[in-house]
Amino acid sequence: MARVQNPPTTTLGYALFATRWLQAPLYFGLVAAQGVYVYKFFKELWTLILMCVGGHATETYVMLAVLKLVDVVMIANLLIMVIVGGYETFVSRIGLQGHRDQPEWLSHVNSNVLKVKLATAIVGISSVHLLQMFVDVHHTSQHALLWGTVIHMAFIFSAAILAYMSGPMAAHGDRAHAARPPVERPRTEHTPEPRPEAVTDAPAVPRQPDPDGEAEARIRAAGFPARKLLEDFDERHPRGFDRETVARLGKAEFVAARRNVVFVGPPGTGKTHLAVALGVRACQAGHRVLFATAAEWAARLTDARAAGRLDAELAALDEHPLLIVDEVGYTPFDPDTAGLFFQLVAHRYERASLIVTSDRPLGRWNEVFGASAPALTDRLAHHAEVVRLDGESYRTRRASAAWAD
Repeated sequence: MARVQNPPTTTLGYALFATRWLQAPLYFGLVAAQGVYVYKFFKELWTLILMCVGGHATETYVMLAVLKLVDVVMIANLLIMVIVGGYETFVSRIGLQGHRDQPEWLSHVNSNVLKVKLATAIVGISSVHLLQMFVDVHHTSQHALLWGTVIHMAFIFSAAILAYMSGPMAAHGDRAHAARPPVERPRTEHTPEPRPEAVTDAPAVPRQPDPDGEAEARIRAAGFPARKLLEDFDERHPRGFDRETVARLGKAEFVAARRNVVFVGPPGTGKTHLAVALGVRACQAGHRVLFATAAEWAARLTDARAAGRLDAELAALDEHPLLIVDEVGYTPFDPDTAGLFFQLVAHRYERASLIVTSDRPLGRWNEVFGASAPALTDRLAHHAEVVRLDGESYRTRRASAAWAD
């Protein structure tokens, strides 16, 4: 018999969890403190300029004034890490996924990462203070120099210990995550089965540890046939493709911009590898992704239409900012199925992103979708990056090499 969850316990838990918002005014207070440091910076800078213009600034004074400015900037940087990282970790998610200025560390921020970065920043600030004391050594007592050095070394020792401890803690978290049984996704009759033995365009890549596990959960839920990474794509294999465009797409900004990507090329040139790799990058950037072959999407949409819930199915897919349609062109579709694909592309037009792989250029999609092809390709290609891959099949080349051996 299913156990009924205790409503009072749930209510109390949610109430306690909601108290995290009490910290929000603290972070806004730190924003005000940031403004104070901006004022202090320009006040010190203006004083330095006046002293230099008046000819009263000695070399030692200029050096100390510049170090003071550096000190203010480093403290302001520390405040930014506390404000942004602390708010993200302890209060609420900041939806910056796909923003070109998003800090690299913000995508996987957690309490351990934040502590180490704060400790490192404190060591840097302490270094500037100690340097100021040594520059102005004639006006600094030996007692102050001694204690300044001792305190600085204490900061370094503490940061080293914290960094050392964060490694085993993160490893323990990864082991606990790996030991946890995988979450089974609820399946319906229209959900395509994953392809356990699907052949993709390049060898599989081992999974990398994820600090918070959320990106890994999105990657598992995406239904990729295998995990692929851009770093493991054999760029020497295709005779030609736009490397700069692929590198730019690897930032996953196209998902936030609701743009599409179309990979076109002969079988075995790496289209699926690149599509999955971009999907993995999108998952790591915080986006939900869903992968299936064109035949699997056709079956899913056909089942939804037969059950009278096609509109509801298309609306449900809006929860995934990125859909990947693999292997378009390998099987022609009847007019009804082609019409379903048109509805999918038209529904997501300028609302969400698609990645499509095909063995034929868009101008020949009438061979696959018939009369629906012009309207379908017009919407798909309007906001799209079309990447052409030329070359012989990666799989055929490997098989030929093995036969030669």
